[in-house]
Amino acid sequence: MLILGIESSCDETAIAIVKDGRKVISNQIFSQISKHQEWGGVIPELASRMHLEVINDLLKTSLEQAQLTMEDISAIAVTQGPGLLGSLLVGINFAKTLAWIYDKPLIPVNHLHGHICANFLNTDDLVPPFLCLLASGGHTQIIHVKDYDNYQILGETIDDAAGEAFDKVARLMKLAYPGGPEIDKLASTASDNLVSDHDPARFNSTAIKHGKYIFPVAKVGAIDFSFSGLKTSVLRLKEKIGEDIWERDKPKIARAFQESITKTFLKKIKDALTNLQNETTIVIAGGVAANTELRKQFKKEFSDANGYKLIIPDLQYCTDNAAMIASAGYFNKAKSSKDFGFEGFSRA
Repeated sequence: MLILGIESSCDETAIAIVKDGRKVISNQIFSQISKHQEWGGVIPELASRMHLEVINDLLKTSLEQAQLTMEDISAIAVTQGPGLLGSLLVGINFAKTLAWIYDKPLIPVNHLHGHICANFLNTDDLVPPFLCLLASGGHTQIIHVKDYDNYQILGETIDDAAGEAFDKVARLMKLAYPGGPEIDKLASTASDNLVSDHDPARFNSTAIKHGKYIFPVAKVGAIDFSFSGLKTSVLRLKEKIGEDIWERDKPKIARAFQESITKTFLKKIKDALTNLQNETTIVIAGGVAANTELRKQFKKEFSDANGYKLIIPDLQYCTDNAAMIASAGYFNKAKSSKDFGFEGFSRA
């Protein structure tokens, strides 16, 4: 079964063709990041207009790359939410038009379901059940995937999503948008995480302990998240140490910030596993899954040697893409084409 996937929920326009939910035949993405960077974030109206400008050409390129025609396509899957309303409408209307012209089934896809299904791409050995950490600019959740279309949300953020926290701290550091990749790159330049200035006054900050920059891990709920306090801690540190030391130590502060987020993820996953004692398969999904520190620490903690099976998507499938939407469409194919709801997800 060949599924044509269409994704336009935010600032990437993407079209892909996936076979049987797992094998990527073509995957075309047009990123708008360079257009939104001067504003420090996504401008919804601009995003919608840019989707309109490129989506038809992306379809043509995707079909040419796959050496297929629309007649070869089995069904069309499209992101129906969550996302920017105007951007979503571009993709949905485009998909509806194609479905009508070529008489193809139309499959609505929850964007979060798509991120989870990114782990099925180009792999044959991942099957439910498994535990998923989904972390992106808009969502941070721990989800127990019981079946291909049955998900239970065990925990989620009560304020900022992890990706949102990355963006806000990056702005505080005067880094480019999107903030996650920029903080990751900056952190990689820190030779170590020791505070190089030994002025005792600096150690009055709660963010500096034992000669290191250390930020707190919020204690909320059993498996829920909170990142607004972490963002505030970085701001308070900047006010405490002054502009000169802040500029000098930004790489070390960036490393400490992403270490705090990674520690939070590890702790919450372990807490979730205490209630799912037979679960040994862990997957990560969403844009934050591309973070170097996160990938390294999860590979270390949930290794085969420790009795776990860890699946992390290729970097190209962590951020928004249409291949994950096509995969989700394949596993949703039994649903009505008129159903644009959010079935499958429930809160623990």
